[in-house]
Amino acid sequence: MRKFIMSMLSLLLIVSMVPLSGTAVESQEHDVDLWNEIKPLDTTVTFLNTGAHPDDERSDFLAYLSRGLGVKTASMIANRGEGGQNEIGNELGNALGIIRSREMIEASKITGVTAYHLSDTTSDAIYDFGFSKSPVETLEKWDEDVTYERLIRFIRTYQPDIVMPSFRDTPTQHGHHRAMAILSEKAFKDAANPSVYPEQLTEGLSVWQTKKFFLPAASPATATTSIEIGMYDPIYQMSYPQLGEESRYMHKSQGMGNDIPVAPRQTHLELLFSNVDTNGSNELFAGIPYDFAEWAKTLPKNANGLSVQYTNFQKQLESIIASYPDRGAVFTQTQKALKDVHRLEKMTEKAKLDDELKSDLLNKLSLKADQLQEASFVSSSLDVKAEAPSTVVTKGEDTTVTVTLQNNGEHELEHTAVELLAPEGWSVASSGKVKSLAPGETATLSFDVSVPEDAEFFHAYQEPVLQAKVSYKNDGAEVEQVKQLEGTIAVLPDAAVTLNPEDIIVNTANVQSEIPVKVKVKNYFNGASQAAVSLKAPAGWVVEPESASVDFSAQFEEKEVAFTLSPPESIQTGDFKVDAEVSVNGETFKSTVQEIKYDHIGTFYYQYPAQVNGVAFELLTNDDLKVGYIDSGFDLVADYLSNAGLDITKLTESDIATSDLSQYDTIVVGIRAYLSRADLLVNNARLLKYVEDGGHLVVQYHKPDDKWNKDTTAPYPLTIGNPSIAWRVTDENAKVNILKPESPLFNYPNKINDSDWDNWIQERGLYYPMAWGPQYETFVSMADPGEDAFDGGILMANYGKGTYLYTNLVFYRQIQGQVPGGYRIFTNLISYGSEN
Repeated sequence: MRKFIMSMLSLLLIVSMVPLSGTAVESQEHDVDLWNEIKPLDTTVTFLNTGAHPDDERSDFLAYLSRGLGVKTASMIANRGEGGQNEIGNELGNALGIIRSREMIEASKITGVTAYHLSDTTSDAIYDFGFSKSPVETLEKWDEDVTYERLIRFIRTYQPDIVMPSFRDTPTQHGHHRAMAILSEKAFKDAANPSVYPEQLTEGLSVWQTKKFFLPAASPATATTSIEIGMYDPIYQMSYPQLGEESRYMHKSQGMGNDIPVAPRQTHLELLFSNVDTNGSNELFAGIPYDFAEWAKTLPKNANGLSVQYTNFQKQLESIIASYPDRGAVFTQTQKALKDVHRLEKMTEKAKLDDELKSDLLNKLSLKADQLQEASFVSSSLDVKAEAPSTVVTKGEDTTVTVTLQNNGEHELEHTAVELLAPEGWSVASSGKVKSLAPGETATLSFDVSVPEDAEFFHAYQEPVLQAKVSYKNDGAEVEQVKQLEGTIAVLPDAAVTLNPEDIIVNTANVQSEIPVKVKVKNYFNGASQAAVSLKAPAGWVVEPESASVDFSAQFEEKEVAFTLSPPESIQTGDFKVDAEVSVNGETFKSTVQEIKYDHIGTFYYQYPAQVNGVAFELLTNDDLKVGYIDSGFDLVADYLSNAGLDITKLTESDIATSDLSQYDTIVVGIRAYLSRADLLVNNARLLKYVEDGGHLVVQYHKPDDKWNKDTTAPYPLTIGNPSIAWRVTDENAKVNILKPESPLFNYPNKINDSDWDNWIQERGLYYPMAWGPQYETFVSMADPGEDAFDGGILMANYGKGTYLYTNLVFYRQIQGQVPGGYRIFTNLISYGSEN
């Protein structure tokens, strides 16, 4: 542990020389890429952080471990965050899960942490079904056995020395967080038990005993160890908490990331289990060999020669680190160390050692061999660029991949080779070879690729279909690295359709004679093609036209076709579907491809069945009602209400600032609009004046930090609940008590009854108000099981001649999820005052 303590003292000395403002100027240019690869050579420790959702990782502490100490660090997250909110767009569900998964990967690149997920696919068993207060409910919905089997499998594969969940199992925590804490704790013993999921052992895995299990301390007073992590790192020119915040900025869909100064910060941990002798020490790594020199001390006396080899090997690794930032020197020493680590592996395999000790040593040597490979590649200064003419290919297509190598280093790279990795069944032919690459030399290789007719379509959670494996030798040591192609290479259908709207309702109180549906067809085939588009409606429906043809001249071209659906006048209440298909190049495709594109994650695709999801029910409306909608960009309620036949106008910045707002009977504020609409903040007084003059304003839920002012945003004081976990009803089936059943809110234009609260999606309400002025009336109460009821789900107050209504009930999920009661209740809320 002496080396670890000295490292800590050095870092504390550095921070003592840096102003707390974090404005220190570094005169030296740092080779961050090189340092990222050689610093991990300093230690053999492995650390695993577990959590439930992307952004659950303890970013500041993990940055300290990974970047500060070089510890191999991973974050294992249960699901993909599909049930969360989206602060950068309107993607929800699986599409949001893809965004959040990619955000976590990008965040991990900053902290040097490897990101993993237990969830394998979209709509996986371990799905983020939304906020839960209960770990029991969580594990019931996830399928506890599936979740636990995957967690045990991962621990046995990754083999961490230390495991720490991000959260404790306490009632103040999200049920998903609690579930992962419970399973992680249980796995401390079970991963080492051969009778737990023995089929994993027959598949080739081995049992694994984690050496220590920590929990985040409930308070500094209960911590068994406290670690200072606020040090400034001159390589990264920021502190480790600042690095953590840089990574959290990548979680843009969740609004993460803060600007913070360099300042002292401690991580407080509680040691729950230990399988090693710590000699009474409470230090994080006490009892765990920190490097190969300490591993050498664990070897028996009859292995003294092997002990010397391990000690010398650690000195060799430290010499590589000491050569920073000289890439040439690092490269030379790394190539030698690569030969030595393989030699040491063979010696260890032959040595007469305890099975557990031998397994540990071989695991650490394998880890170090991988790290040396990465260090060699970076220090070689070999630049690799692999690209295809198009990032999208279709089944049966031929394409070309070009890989360019440029040796920007000072050493010759012998036996240089490039292999294009592709799935089984793909045809790959190389048209060139390169035997060696001298300093300054460039080589370009081409690969002809044929995509088979039975190729699998792109899935965002699977490995890229094409990757370039680059290898070279120097000083007898071979190095291999797999590099990604530029952009996201995706196998997509020849054509795909996007429907607008994707969800429709048929009002049985006034069955529409025609429902317009626009079908956008996109050509993914690399060339000209002709496509036939059609909609397949239930029996009794009329579709016009029956089919439509579109001609494409180039890849990625889009055409739009207008259809009308005419439902039968006698349509029955219930769900229905209208399928869409496009026939092109002798094939019929029935998919929508949702393109997900953001600068911070790149471009990805989510493919799902192309269909209109419909529901028929009675929705009474005031035909004269005129509604203005302040769209936040976080919901699609305005579009859904328009499609339902209501007169909805989306209000622009100019509308809010200068137009005559009195032309609208009601104005609706979208979810969290005060966060996303700066013009709304500026013109909030105009909205309040609109109410004062006789208007009806309906404001949907906001978080307490969404630029909401408890005293001035609403006409009377209204404080949004904080902490948020304490102010929500997560049971979507919670009993709703209507407190004022005589109110027009529940009688006009629709008579609301108990069935309107059935089949709600995900939850009842979020961020309930915790305090409000006496001017507000309450209209509903509801509670999660065993908890006190909230009565602030719908608040309304008279203000001047008008009315102000605030609701934190999640109507946007209900309306976008085609829940009839959601439509009916929300229609009543926005129709208030128009019944006269």
